[in-house]
Amino acid sequence: MEAASRKDTPTPPATVAKAATSPFKNLHSREYLGHKKKVHSVAWNCIGTKLASGSVDQTARIWHIEPHGHSKVKEVELRGHMDSVDQLCWDPKHADLLATASGDRTVRVWDARSGKCSQQIELSGENINIAYKHDGTFIAVGNRDDEVTILDVRKFDVNELAWNLLGDMFFLTTGFGEKNGCVEVLAFPSLKPIDTLIAHTAGCYCIAIDPKGRYFAVGSADSLVSLWDIRELLCVRTFTKLEWPVRTISFNYTGEYIASASEDLLIDISNVETGRSVHQIPCKAATNSVEWNPRYNLLAYAGDDKNKYQADEGVFRIFGFESP
Repeated sequence: MEAASRKDTPTPPATVAKAATSPFKNLHSREYLGHKKKVHSVAWNCIGTKLASGSVDQTARIWHIEPHGHSKVKEVELRGHMDSVDQLCWDPKHADLLATASGDRTVRVWDARSGKCSQQIELSGENINIAYKHDGTFIAVGNRDDEVTILDVRKFDVNELAWNLLGDMFFLTTGFGEKNGCVEVLAFPSLKPIDTLIAHTAGCYCIAIDPKGRYFAVGSADSLVSLWDIRELLCVRTFTKLEWPVRTISFNYTGEYIASASEDLLIDISNVETGRSVHQIPCKAATNSVEWNPRYNLLAYAGDDKNKYQADEGVFRIFGFESP
């Protein structure tokens, strides 16, 4: 499979897509302040009622978000990690179970109702990636040493692997060595190799699965986002609006739009089928994490924002409200 290229899908002139056709034109972002240092990760629960945020301040927080109202936001602070909470994800089948991965080498599962840790395991390295299997039975954790640990949530049995992991069908994105820019596709639970996709000319940093099961997208250090047919394992188009390595991507709940972000001072929202950019959200700093709500066109995002004293601001924002 050939790597994605900017030449594959020329960017259409801005005049082709009229601004009036964008459903995001008159929507706004709201800011949520709670953490003491910058936020590394944001994630919605499976029914879109709660948003979790993980921070360098060693805590995670759970926010009760009202999609259409202005009611006061309730938050629960999750304490226990001894290092940065670099990534988190919700159980896809349970709206109140949250898993967090930390540089302190532990993975914790929290009950959002009580704010207490219900399960904890110490692994071999500093954890930076985490993903649930779609049925909630397994958690995959990637660390800074390019090792992947698969945890059976029912037993917390451990198996060690040697690649970075993100995704639903067990895709492994690679960033270094002979398979730089590749995506490894494995069968699960056998871990039998299915294919190796030469996806990009530089390291692949992030991967997202279309909620309708048609596509997966890969973000790369070459500043491109590639879209792949999940059945044929073929690249169907690329998104080219970013100029810096792509850090984070997310499909909206209908699978119609994809958001992507990097060190560029914007978040791009593009139409999945046409490849055209339909909206861009201005940012004050590089963005670390974007994630769409699973039921509404609400996009949570967090980055390297700093205050006037150049200290971490500890905020995240949600775009998609009709009023600021």
